[in-house]
Amino acid sequence: MGSSYPYSYSYSYSGVGKAVHSCITMAVSEFYMVNPHFQTRIILHHRDTHGDPLHALSAALDLLEKPKVQAIIGSESTAEAKFLAVLGDKARVPILSLSPCLSCNKHPYFLQVTQDENETTQFKGIAAMAESFRWKEVILICEDSDSGRDMTNTLQTKSILVTHRSLISTSWSNELLQEELHRLSTVQTKIFIMHASPSVASHLLVNAKHLGMMDEGYKWIITGKTMKFLNLLDDEVIESMQGAVGFKSYVPRSRDLHNFTSRWRRKYHVMVKLQEINSYALWVYDAVSALAMAVEQVEQLKRKDVDTTASELTQSQRGTTLLLNEMLSISFHGLGGAFQLRNGKINAAQVMEIVNVIDKGEKRVGFWTLDAGFTKNIGSLNNSVSDEGLEAIIWPKGGITTYPTHRMLQVSSKILRIAIPPKFGVGRVFQVKYDAETNSTVISGFCADVFRAAFKGLGRDISFQFIPFTGEDRIVNYNELIYGVYTGEFDAAVGDITITANRTLYVDFTLPYTDLGVGTLSRNAHAGIWIFMEPLSSDLWLVSASFFILLGFVIWILEHQTNKEFQGSSSQQIGTTLWFAFSTLVFAHRQKLQSNLSRFVVSVWLFVVLVLASSYTATLSSLFTIEQIRLASKGDLIGYRDGSFVQGDIVRNLNFKDTRLKPYYTSEEYADALSRGSKNGGVDAIIDEIPYLKGFLAQYPSGYSMVVSEVTTSGFGFAFPLGSPLVPELSRQISRLRENGSLAKLEKKWFKSDPHSKDSEPALKILNLKTCRGLFLISGVSMAVALSIFLFYFIHEKLHFTYTMLAGGKLAFIMRILNPKPVVELERR
Repeated sequence: MGSSYPYSYSYSYSGVGKAVHSCITMAVSEFYMVNPHFQTRIILHHRDTHGDPLHALSAALDLLEKPKVQAIIGSESTAEAKFLAVLGDKARVPILSLSPCLSCNKHPYFLQVTQDENETTQFKGIAAMAESFRWKEVILICEDSDSGRDMTNTLQTKSILVTHRSLISTSWSNELLQEELHRLSTVQTKIFIMHASPSVASHLLVNAKHLGMMDEGYKWIITGKTMKFLNLLDDEVIESMQGAVGFKSYVPRSRDLHNFTSRWRRKYHVMVKLQEINSYALWVYDAVSALAMAVEQVEQLKRKDVDTTASELTQSQRGTTLLLNEMLSISFHGLGGAFQLRNGKINAAQVMEIVNVIDKGEKRVGFWTLDAGFTKNIGSLNNSVSDEGLEAIIWPKGGITTYPTHRMLQVSSKILRIAIPPKFGVGRVFQVKYDAETNSTVISGFCADVFRAAFKGLGRDISFQFIPFTGEDRIVNYNELIYGVYTGEFDAAVGDITITANRTLYVDFTLPYTDLGVGTLSRNAHAGIWIFMEPLSSDLWLVSASFFILLGFVIWILEHQTNKEFQGSSSQQIGTTLWFAFSTLVFAHRQKLQSNLSRFVVSVWLFVVLVLASSYTATLSSLFTIEQIRLASKGDLIGYRDGSFVQGDIVRNLNFKDTRLKPYYTSEEYADALSRGSKNGGVDAIIDEIPYLKGFLAQYPSGYSMVVSEVTTSGFGFAFPLGSPLVPELSRQISRLRENGSLAKLEKKWFKSDPHSKDSEPALKILNLKTCRGLFLISGVSMAVALSIFLFYFIHEKLHFTYTMLAGGKLAFIMRILNPKPVVELERR
């Protein structure tokens, strides 16, 4: 058997080759020491690739040609893995790779014998840590765009913004790295997440320290891609990493691992100069042990089925294929944990160990799993939350952070003081009443029901007390209410609170639970005496009337010679023709048509009439129910809800003058102002947010209509202090209410569907000739075709009759010449 692995690496891998080589050598010697009865032995052939993918490929080709190895262990990088994967398939030799390859499933002879750093688990753990520490913005440094995109998406699920994403290449020089780091140092965000290989990370961290980016105030999170090689990095690199927090796969401690570590230290400590052996080398040890087991199994299979006629090359290829199959079937518990190849690689780690880089080593601060979250001890993963959280973290330059454990439990142990606006307006949206019997404040309305339903979904026993926010008179200053939450006077604010950009600087809002935007409310227009003429444009009316007359003319031409109903005096024929034509409008024509051409023309015309009549009816119905609002051009007075931000941030943006604005507060005031109109001291329209208008229309279902304007607001949300753990949980509950239809049911309960509310533009499009010209074209063509056919047969009959008459005259002349007497006698008689 053959093994190819470099003795020395580039700058950041100075100790990897020696550590791995020592484990391979120990694995071979110790395996056969424990299993002396095995008939086979592994012979190692070493090659140094110098960290170069091309050198690795050349060394592999050399091993395949001269020693004719049966397996290759190697590949320190993804680039080497890709080369060796292709080579392994061509030569049909198993490649035991020490680095991952994204396309390994496409290469059956490629086996990844080291665990992947589970990016899904790892990225979610980093996002959870950022959320727990209330980080709103981070900077991401990575090598490939796919991992960067996955990390960005994971952070966004926790509402964490990636302000900058820097893609670093292994080919970058120190000058390029320094230029990129200098650019990142100028931004306000001081929290960095790095997902890069050890070689890239080493150069980057050393340069970051020189630029002062490892000073107090900076925070660095490093993924397992680098952290699993921490003990192999140079002292200068480790010194630059002081205070960083890292995630890496957890290798469970065992007696066998402890004994192996002791033996390894005694034998290789002086040569390798390492205090601890990392998980990377342990996985290699297990891979070699698995290879030795597989070789023994292959030898036994060969003895059972010996083919003396096969060539040496065929036997060799058959042996490597058997070796591959045996490797895939082996399963045991090794030093690095469970060893079993599935889909060509070892299963990814499900438990991530979190460490803090301190002095020349690392300090464990906890663990992370998808199920249990953060825990201080591995033994508490399946137990209670008594060990929830992490140990204290020492950031660069001595900044200490204690993980905020039991935050939700602490929240539930107190009564939340919830500020509410004292509402006396649109009660269907939010209403506040005082219960004298219980001496408590009771809230009702759509906002209140959504809050109760969302809190119920949390499944936590959290008590809260509603405290009306006192404002001047009955006017509520919502900005002051939000500021009360910001200063800690209140624990939250619930009600008809609009999410605005300015308010998000002081509090965190849940997801919006109402429609977005503002609308315009108005009385339905009173129909004029000529409203029935409005659905169609004037040119369409004229063309329609012309086609009715044209239809009658065509039918008269086709029918009057054979159909008695279209005969008679001129006045009778005109009357019958016009009556027939216009009666098709209501499908009431009684005259029976005899010509097939007439039936064809009328059938096509009835289709045209059907389409026109249906469109006319729909447009006329809209005219009766929707008022055409043209406020900007008429100078009408506009009403708005007093105390809201609509006046300053919405109405002025629509270019209305302050003299045209009148404040109102209750639904009754809205209705009274609209009923009086601008000329009688009221207004002609109300501009307000959609939830208020829905509540008004539910209270006054007839006589008013709403036309939705632009989406210029973000809807209503519940406000909590910055970083409150209740915000993401309540947001998830609001999303769940929306998905399962509960939110729609609450809207139906408080805002019953109103046929007068239309989400459309104020200007209603009427039918014109341009939109209907296709119909008239079809009808015109049918009439032209019918007339053409009729004229053809008519002319044909006339010509035939003339020819017959002419032919009859010639025959009589010939008879007189041949027999003149009988003709004379006949004439006398």
